[in-house]
Amino acid sequence: MKGFTLVELMVAMFIFALLAMAGVSLLSTSLTGQAQVNARNDRLAAFQRTRAILRADLGQAAPRLTREETGAARPAFSGGTEGSFFSLVRRGWENIDGRPRASLQYVEYRLQEDRLERRTRPMVDGARLGEPVVLISGVRSLALHFLRDGEWRESWDPATPDALPEAVSVAMRLDGLGDIEQYFLVPAGG
Repeated sequence: MKGFTLVELMVAMFIFALLAMAGVSLLSTSLTGQAQVNARNDRLAAFQRTRAILRADLGQAAPRLTREETGAARPAFSGGTEGSFFSLVRRGWENIDGRPRASLQYVEYRLQEDRLERRTRPMVDGARLGEPVVLISGVRSLALHFLRDGEWRESWDPATPDALPEAVSVAMRLDGLGDIEQYFLVPAGG
């Protein structure tokens, strides 16, 4: 009866070990790649959600003045101001639970550290701002421009307090996505 010699057995074990190491390395590389793809997809999804919310808010802007909690009057749209990047009153706020409120909603966008946040009020006039909702993080820079009479401006300075811009340009530098510039029409503007 013939069997394997010790050398043949060692060579076979060495080849098996090489194949096992190659398999583990391939699996590790694919898992790392999958994690990177998932992180990139999550980042893109957060950006797409942010873009959809901005488009919905700006696309439903209403030329309606509002009052703060203190009673101070606010214009229908403000932008490029310190702290708040822009604020507006929008139409089309769904009332799923049937509460006694208007279909208008006050919305404010702020950049806090590296997070773009959206805050709203439960009532258009006199209510306190709600808790901020982080739309996207990793915002390195954010710049707005407002179109009025065919000219782009860095801040919104309307002739009347109920005026709206014709369009808004939002330029962002985002971690993992780079520089992105978007343009949103404001249908009631002009």
